[in-house]
Amino acid sequence: MQFIYHNESGSNILKIDGELHKYIFKIRREKKKEFFFRNLVDFNLYRYEAIEINKKESIFKLIDFKEKIVENSVNLHIGWCIIDNKEIEKHIHILNELGIKKITFIKCRYSQNYKLNLDRLKKILINSSMQCGRSSIIKIDFCNSLAEFKSNYPNSFMLNFCDKKIDKFKNEIDSIVIGCEGGFSDDELNLFKDRIVGINSNTILKSESATIYIASLFL
Repeated sequence: MQFIYHNESGSNILKIDGELHKYIFKIRREKKKEFFFRNLVDFNLYRYEAIEINKKESIFKLIDFKEKIVENSVNLHIGWCIIDNKEIEKHIHILNELGIKKITFIKCRYSQNYKLNLDRLKKILINSSMQCGRSSIIKIDFCNSLAEFKSNYPNSFMLNFCDKKIDKFKNEIDSIVIGCEGGFSDDELNLFKDRIVGINSNTILKSESATIYIASLFL
């Protein structure tokens, strides 16, 4: 654990109870007195001293802080057509570790009727950043269609089966759409026309595999 997340990090006094207190002192069995905290809003790393610890809660006093930005140089926005929410929850921490800047989840033509739990995704991302040290988390957004996404991000690309390989266009891409298991409809493909790129693979990748591959490619 590189730091502890608390939304009030920066306050002179922090009171920790509930799951977070249990995680620090009962699960991790921390014995040290000084801890680093982040609020994941600013880039400051706050150093606190535990001044009181009991069974149900702990009190921390701010010692000092400094700005410390820990980010991978990945300025990539992924438009991810919605797949099984369990698969998204299972893999999104990897995308956070790799440094993806933003994910917009898109309800495309062949997306099944999955409902994403934004609070759970945020919790997964926070835990990921606490472990890997990233000083932010992926920004999450939603679009109701690929047409809406293309209107909002007109310069975005689409990943699909194509002779034009993504390697040659990396410097042009800051936003790319990745489909769900059913692929794209003809109308959706027509939205992107000449802005479709493929990858060097003889096998068909699942949506989550393709997403991780693209994220790794831009790391």
